[in-house]
Amino acid sequence: MGEMTNRERVEALLRRERPDRVPIYPFGMGFAAVYSHVSVADIYTNPEASLAAQRRAARDFDWVFVPDIAYAAFGGWEFGGEIQLPDGEFSQAPTVRRHPVSSPEEVLGLKLPPVETAGIIPIQKQFLELSSKEDLDNKPWNIVFQLEGTFTCASNIPGAELFTRWVLKEPEAVHHLMGLASDFGIQVARYWKGIFGTEGVLPWGGDPVASNQVISPRTFEEFNLPYRKRVHEEVLSMGYKSMFMHVCGEQNLNLPCWSQIPMGDPGIVSFGHEVDLERAAQYFPNDIIVGNLDTALIQAGTPDEVYEASRTVIEQGKGLPGGFMFGPGCELPPMAPVENVRAMTRAVNDFGWY
Repeated sequence: MGEMTNRERVEALLRRERPDRVPIYPFGMGFAAVYSHVSVADIYTNPEASLAAQRRAARDFDWVFVPDIAYAAFGGWEFGGEIQLPDGEFSQAPTVRRHPVSSPEEVLGLKLPPVETAGIIPIQKQFLELSSKEDLDNKPWNIVFQLEGTFTCASNIPGAELFTRWVLKEPEAVHHLMGLASDFGIQVARYWKGIFGTEGVLPWGGDPVASNQVISPRTFEEFNLPYRKRVHEEVLSMGYKSMFMHVCGEQNLNLPCWSQIPMGDPGIVSFGHEVDLERAAQYFPNDIIVGNLDTALIQAGTPDEVYEASRTVIEQGKGLPGGFMFGPGCELPPMAPVENVRAMTRAVNDFGWY
């Protein structure tokens, strides 16, 4: 056992100080459900069960407790579509079953939904009200709310395939959706501030559809950068100190653009295994870097393989100038073997001390 609690470790990083040991950032909602023998759907629909499952996993695996209900399909349901809850053995999160729009004409007639009743937000509100009442020694933020990447949120309204086609053929519709997604994100941040304030509150989001596996860096610069920059500037001006952004997937060519987007003082930026941590830190030298163990290895590797790969990531991360939290490169697979996840914790306890 170290001298610091996990909450104190993160708080030290936020003060730009070095903790005694690397903290473990979990990113494991679906895994927490399976570990606690509740359905993955419960993580997104049952606030009490979701909070209890995430709390238990954080305690048992020595994670920082970051209670959250968030999903990458955010935007589709919130703007009037329908979602499909995870129901199969390897289902990880809700997906959009019916998109709100399917034509540029429908896009141009689309309006902002009222935040308080949009999609998953009423469920998130119940969850965050429960979370706000707990003050635990492994919990640096009592409130973590979803502020999804603008490009991803916009793409979820018509669907990513149609949206990326429109980038080439219907740019006016894409810009309209980007404006709506930006305005909605700003309203979401303002909504949560009105309920919970900004102290101990962390805006959190990812942007997987902006990865270079989907779009070019030129498309990112034209269609994502100005909108995402505006959202972050306005949210930080509300008084939020730090923002967490998961730069999901292969985004090496986008890093020059990402570096122009303010993340806070300090920001917290996590990366997939496709991005080398030292390269990431060159673009975010003053921010806390999180990552980035390959999730496929966590699912399919042996405990020894996970342990050694974790060691490599930890030893690289410890040298980053802005601070480091160890974790997977994306969400933990819900069916990841427990012994593999324990191997991650074991590696941090063996190699994570400063």
